[in-house]
Amino acid sequence: MANLQDLISVIVCTYNQQDTIGRTLDSILMQKCHLPIEIVIGEDGSTDDTLSVCKQYQERYPDTIRILENEVNKGFVRNYFDCLRACKGKFIADCAGDDFWIDDQKLEQTSLLLEQDENVGIVHTDWLRYDEETGERTRPEGQSGEVTLEAILTPIERPAIQLCTALYRNAWIRQAMQDYPQFFDAETYQCEDLQISFFLARMGKVAYLDKPTLAYSCGRSTISNPDSEEKQFLFWANTTQLSFDLAQTFNIKGKRLDDFFQARIHKLLMHAFRSGKSSLKFEALKMQQEMNVADNRQIRFSKLLLLPVVWPIMRFVRNVLKSSKTQK
Repeated sequence: MANLQDLISVIVCTYNQQDTIGRTLDSILMQKCHLPIEIVIGEDGSTDDTLSVCKQYQERYPDTIRILENEVNKGFVRNYFDCLRACKGKFIADCAGDDFWIDDQKLEQTSLLLEQDENVGIVHTDWLRYDEETGERTRPEGQSGEVTLEAILTPIERPAIQLCTALYRNAWIRQAMQDYPQFFDAETYQCEDLQISFFLARMGKVAYLDKPTLAYSCGRSTISNPDSEEKQFLFWANTTQLSFDLAQTFNIKGKRLDDFFQARIHKLLMHAFRSGKSSLKFEALKMQQEMNVADNRQIRFSKLLLLPVVWPIMRFVRNVLKSSKTQK
């Protein structure tokens, strides 16, 4: 395993974010921390001026910023893990190219917690949703500093750990990637935060600062908020499969997980309904069978909507109602 330096590595994955990447980098560069930082930018083959903006920052901060320039778009997850492997620091943070930190003490306070207790693997904080259209910042409900493995595997309204608020131990996650490489395979899973949070929480303690340090960008298409029903189906199917595979591997069971997988199967069936694609319907039903998820009232209702006789009628009714609301 590579020798890690006494610094903080900040991963910034970016693709076609020319309008926001400067804001992200400024929020990192403003940090006041007793540890030096490096910024590792994974520029994923953007077709706009994102790379040009990143290079301008690199020219201004050559000792701080490194750019991993991808000639071909790798996709967010592979880009992220390639950046992680390139990190030199003993601690890692990340901030997506459309998000930004709102507290200049974020790295200082989280790094002190890691330094004070060697049994803590990850520190995270609260965060705010940032509406790109209105500029409004709102605090999501349901945040709690108490994190369990079950909570990480069953995100409903919000993730148990928002990784862009976190600081974690590089050596620990590298060990997890070495021991369980199948969970860090970008070809299988379309997210990186759930498995990182899970393994760090499994390996040690989780610390929490009850203060918002991140503005999480909303209102635009992202990997977790794609712009089509089919893309949303594929994203949620992949993340649901990841939760299931982790639960199976580590024999984690309980009502919370049962309820979560029922909710996710219903969600997938409704994405299939709205997409109009029968292939997605059968994929959701296959997942339900393989995960041994029992029917509940919501799942039975969504299956009723997907009956061949009912489906086109209900999609027509939905489109009419949607059109009438738009015209008002």
